[in-house]
Amino acid sequence: MISHIGIVGVSPEGAALFYQEITRELSRRLGQGDGSATHPRLTLHNKPIGLYLDALRRNDWEAVAGLLTRSAELLANAGADFCLTPDHAVQHGVHSAADASPIPWISMPELVAASLAERGVSTVGILGTSWVARGSTYQTLLGLKGIKVIAPPEEESDRLDAIVFEELLYGKVKTESIKFVHSLIGAFKERDCQGVVVASSEIPLVLDEASSPLPLYDASEILAVGAVDRALASDPD
Repeated sequence: MISHIGIVGVSPEGAALFYQEITRELSRRLGQGDGSATHPRLTLHNKPIGLYLDALRRNDWEAVAGLLTRSAELLANAGADFCLTPDHAVQHGVHSAADASPIPWISMPELVAASLAERGVSTVGILGTSWVARGSTYQTLLGLKGIKVIAPPEEESDRLDAIVFEELLYGKVKTESIKFVHSLIGAFKERDCQGVVVASSEIPLVLDEASSPLPLYDASEILAVGAVDRALASDPD
C-alpha cells in the first residue's frame, strides 16, 4: 500500500515550492497518468509563519517543536502515515516534535548528509539563512560524515538573510539578488568547494542550475526523493 505523505509547512512560499517538487518526483517515478490508483495522497498543513519566526528569534525550540507537533497531529488525523517539513530553520525542533508526534518524521539534514556521503563529497558551501548556514543544522551531521561545510562570510550572510526574509518569502525575485547569490557560489568555488547545499526552501527562486559554476545539492529535492522512497515502501513504518 502506498503511504499518505504529510507536509508540515512553515514558509508558505517554501511549502508551495516543495509541494511542486514532490509531485514532480512522484510523476518521474510513477508516470503521468490520472494518478487515481498510483499516486500517494499528500496533505499539507501550516501554522502561521509569524509564530515560528517569533519562536526562532527567542531561540525557543520548545515552542518550535510544539508548533510542528500540532501540525503533525492534524496531519495524522487526516490520515498521513508520516510527515516532514521542507523548512530548514526549524529542523532542530523536528527531533523533539518526533518524540511527541503520533506519526513518524523524516529528517531532511540526515537525508542530505547520507546523499552527499554517498556521492563522495568532502567540502561543500551552504546557502541558507544565518540560522542555518552559521548554525549546526547541517554542520554536525555532515561533519560526522567527514564533510566540511563552508558558510558565507558574515556580511554576505546578512545580505542573504535580507533577500530571503524581505523578498523570497513573498515570492519577489530581483535581478540583483540572483546575481548576488550566484556570486556566492563563485566564491565557494574559489574556496575549493565541490558543490553547494541549497539549505533554504526559497533560495531556488534565485538559482539557475544550468549556469551555476558548482553542482547544487538542493535539500528539498533530496527530501522529496526520500519521502517518495518511504511512501512507496511496502511498510510505512
